[in-house]
Amino acid sequence: MEDVYSLIQERNARETLPFLSIHSSNAYLRNHVDTLQARCETLEREYLEQQQLVADQAQAIELSAAPVKNEARLRGQIAKLQEDLNKKLQHEVKSTSDAVKASKELSTLKEEKAAQDATMSNLRMEMTRCNEIIVHLQSELENSKLFARLAEKQIDGLKDAIRSLQEENEETTTLNKRLLGETVTEKEKMAEQFNNMNQIIETLQKEANMLRSYAKMGKGSGGGWFGLSARRGDKHLAVAGNDDSSSGDTDSKPRRQWGTTSCAVLPSQPMCTIKAHRDDAMCVRYDGTNLNRVATASSDATVRVFDTSNGQLEATFSAGGRQPLIGVDIGGNIVCGCGADKTCRVWNLQSRRMIHQLAGHSQKITCVRLLPGEKSVITGSADRSIRIWDISRHVYTQTTTFRHSSTSNCCDVPYETQSVVSGHLDGGVRCWDVRTGDRVLDIPLLHEGGVTSVQWKPGNSHEILTNGRDSTLKVVDARTSATIKTFRDPGFRTLTHHASSSFSPDGSYIAAGSGDNGDIFVWNVASGDLEKRLSAHQSGAVGAAWGMGGTNGQQVATIDKSGVLILWA
Repeated sequence: MEDVYSLIQERNARETLPFLSIHSSNAYLRNHVDTLQARCETLEREYLEQQQLVADQAQAIELSAAPVKNEARLRGQIAKLQEDLNKKLQHEVKSTSDAVKASKELSTLKEEKAAQDATMSNLRMEMTRCNEIIVHLQSELENSKLFARLAEKQIDGLKDAIRSLQEENEETTTLNKRLLGETVTEKEKMAEQFNNMNQIIETLQKEANMLRSYAKMGKGSGGGWFGLSARRGDKHLAVAGNDDSSSGDTDSKPRRQWGTTSCAVLPSQPMCTIKAHRDDAMCVRYDGTNLNRVATASSDATVRVFDTSNGQLEATFSAGGRQPLIGVDIGGNIVCGCGADKTCRVWNLQSRRMIHQLAGHSQKITCVRLLPGEKSVITGSADRSIRIWDISRHVYTQTTTFRHSSTSNCCDVPYETQSVVSGHLDGGVRCWDVRTGDRVLDIPLLHEGGVTSVQWKPGNSHEILTNGRDSTLKVVDARTSATIKTFRDPGFRTLTHHASSSFSPDGSYIAAGSGDNGDIFVWNVASGDLEKRLSAHQSGAVGAAWGMGGTNGQQVATIDKSGVLILWA
């Protein structure tokens, strides 16, 4: 109870302290008013007594008829009493006015006290609300601290995960470097073995030539070799003749027919429809040496070669893994395929073996072309460089690098091999001098959205066919950088960065496939008119190639996103 009483005393002292001066003033004024009221009552009684005394004296004077002297004295006393009475009345009036003024001040103080009480009440309510807000904010602060601690724990966990991933990445990088070194070592060993085998083959060929000369000498003398029977010598002669024929085939290996023109055969109907790949197809290319072959590349990481005479599969080359192959080219016995694993593979079609794996780009390789003679390869990459590789020896070498400011989606080389044309993601077309590595032509913003394919016009070293993501095809003059002709159609759309188009062998027509409906469009270059629109694909076309016909006359091949290859008759 004493604690409660002390708390009540403290509360009363805290709440009444601001009003002590007001209470003191109020008590003083009340006492002063009571004193004035008592003084007024006393003065009134005295005034009444004096009036009564004056009346009694006046009556006594009238009744007794006193002498004049007494009357004068009494009159003086009356006047003095009257004067005193007036002074008392004035003092009373002044005291009354002071009392009224004090009452007004008291009323004002009471009103101020009431206002202060109301203010205090409002302040108490505001303080209560502020206390509630403080409690709420303290609760929010505790929750925030809890969340912050949780976030710190999560950040620590993420840091540990990132550190673990970095360590795994470093281990993977180290393993990759080691595997790359082992691969290079193995390739060098294989190249050395190939060199030894070539030396053995050359030695055997020399021995075979020597045996053939001995056989001719024996035949001319009518006897066998060193006393051997003629029948046995005939047998060896037959073997030597077979070796000679195979050697003759090797010497007469077909070469890329750059700039060779022939009569263009417009496609009219599908000759062969082939399910070339199980996944999305990327590119189609005819054999540059005018053999009856066409090659395709796909995101299933394979390159396949087909016979254009009957559509039969001749060979399948796998890049290993699941990285898609984006570009392909074929010439004679050489097949090239480039892809998203930053390398370009070179296979021998006759032996079905990979002879080179060109490594040097830091990003995916988007296009590949064989230079005339099939001794050099040109590749374009997303690392904004174009590189030329020498594959004529057992160990490849990089000879020239072209640097630019945008990803090259496509490239092509003319028949004289002195310049390279490339189409880029920024919509520009650039030409490069192979001998010096300099850029000799830059046509910026030729297409909106990027250039998807470029091709030199057959038999013409200054006209270039381009296909763009703006769904238009253009023929431009490399000498003036001017657009000669633009081809478009409401039904034609280019939807991929690797969609290809092609000139006919004589440069009179161009063919391209639409990426949405799969229709094949053929335009006349001279007039710009649409000659044909062919429908056979069930999905969007991604590539169109127009070859020279080989020995069977088949010239046009198209491939769609679903991996279906159509050879047109």
